[in-house]
Amino acid sequence: MITDKLHRFGIDISKIVLPEKFTFPFYYEPHPIALQAVGELQEYLLTQTDFNHDFGLEEVTKNSLGKMFGVLVVSDEEGQLGYLTAFSGKLGDQNVHPHFVPPVFDMLEEGSYFVEESAKLDVLNKEILKLETQSELHNRKLKLEEETQVTKHKIEQQKIELKASQKKRQAIRSKAEIELSDDAYIELRAQHNQESINDNFLLREYTVYLNEMLKHVQASYDELGVPIKERKAKMKSTSFALQSWLFEQYNFLNIARESKNVIDIFKHKIPNVPPSGAGDCAAPKLFQYAFFNGLKPIALAEFWWGAPPNSNSRKHKYFYPACRGKCEPILGHMLSGVDMDPNPLLENPAIGKELEMIYEDDHLLVINKPAEFMSVPGKFVTDSVQERLKSKYPNSTGPIIVHRLDMSTSGLMIVTKSKEVHKVLQEQFKTRKVKKRYIALLDGIVAKNEGYINLPLRVDLDNRPYQIVCEEHGKSARTKYEVISRSDGQTRIHFYPITGRTHQLRVHASHHLGLNAPIIGDDLYGRRGERLCLHAEAIWFLHPVSKKELYFEVDSGF
Repeated sequence: MITDKLHRFGIDISKIVLPEKFTFPFYYEPHPIALQAVGELQEYLLTQTDFNHDFGLEEVTKNSLGKMFGVLVVSDEEGQLGYLTAFSGKLGDQNVHPHFVPPVFDMLEEGSYFVEESAKLDVLNKEILKLETQSELHNRKLKLEEETQVTKHKIEQQKIELKASQKKRQAIRSKAEIELSDDAYIELRAQHNQESINDNFLLREYTVYLNEMLKHVQASYDELGVPIKERKAKMKSTSFALQSWLFEQYNFLNIARESKNVIDIFKHKIPNVPPSGAGDCAAPKLFQYAFFNGLKPIALAEFWWGAPPNSNSRKHKYFYPACRGKCEPILGHMLSGVDMDPNPLLENPAIGKELEMIYEDDHLLVINKPAEFMSVPGKFVTDSVQERLKSKYPNSTGPIIVHRLDMSTSGLMIVTKSKEVHKVLQEQFKTRKVKKRYIALLDGIVAKNEGYINLPLRVDLDNRPYQIVCEEHGKSARTKYEVISRSDGQTRIHFYPITGRTHQLRVHASHHLGLNAPIIGDDLYGRRGERLCLHAEAIWFLHPVSKKELYFEVDSGF
């Protein structure tokens, strides 16, 4: 079978041994047959004239936008190999391009319901913008703000005058209590009580009067806001209806050509509302076209092309797995029935590895954790520093883990034997009295000899456990660094984390607003290698019992 989107390899690939099973799409090294397809696609991207898109390869501008691309090596009914290509989202403001497989559903097809309803939303949006920027609305808003302040000032002034009257009457009574007879003093107090009642009544009436006057100004402003609220409500309902309709149009096939729409796929997930853009990533497009045309998937590879986004750590030509939030539920259906590589995340990476004891007393331990060894039990694998040491020290009390290292990071960890010691050390970490130094090897040259990185981080909700830079919702993440040496395109560096966010050093190293040089072996934010070259090399802290300062250092081995 030959389809118009199936590309034949430009070289003889007969000597490339094909994979025994299909690629596990969420953690993998691209197979050589997929790398050949990637190379041919990247050559096309460099030389094509089919579309215009600013990838930011030569100069990054505000319009530059990198893209995820994917290749799927397939075989047809005759067993002939070829490959399909796809991109995530839109390319050059279009969904359909001759070189790439089509979208699962082309919402931008001319005259489609989506285009028509989107045009209505655009009209509503423009009307709202016009109404919100009219000069009369602005003038009435200013008048409302001014009258609100004037009203508030008048009421406050009246309260000040009332308090002054109260103090004056109090002074008169203090003097009269000595000078007047008991009957005359009682009569004076009654008079003052009545004056106080009158003043409070006047304040209430005055406040009501001023607020009534303010209501007229508020009503004048609200009058112009009514059509804005009406259009916003209409826009919200139209948008919701359009999104629901759109979800129903995304129907995904698997190798048995069984179909499920995106609503059915996500209905048992939390939350059960499909994320925006679900189904528009490269991988679902590739599988949809392959299964629709009776093609058998052989190998997959996805890579980033162009300038990085401001939030994610994406590098030109680097490979990245399919995203978890949007693609994992969809691919779970699409790849059912495909003989696939096992999920490596279910394997225990700590098998055959031991914890090296650096220091031990009656209260705590300092250990050297190997790389690819979890600090605490994970979702699928429980073997960890915590479980190993709980087993070794069954009489320890309270939580024993004071701080964590990423599974892939090696180095020094403090572990406690009692909840009392744990509490003291945890407070030292919170107040940043514990000092840590990491050593790392970076893939790239860092120009400055030392510096400070301040990039707030939060989890990528669509692709856990990745962390992204987010000024709006991210938590403060700060790191000091000192370059040790530079050679062969690599930088050896010391990191001094001021805060302790998840993946902080990895993102600060790889992100283009950080050092723009991923840690060597970083399988999340850089390129996979034998190991992540990040090591917790040294630690300083006060012993919770002896109060002596302790210092430990252990070599990284890289």
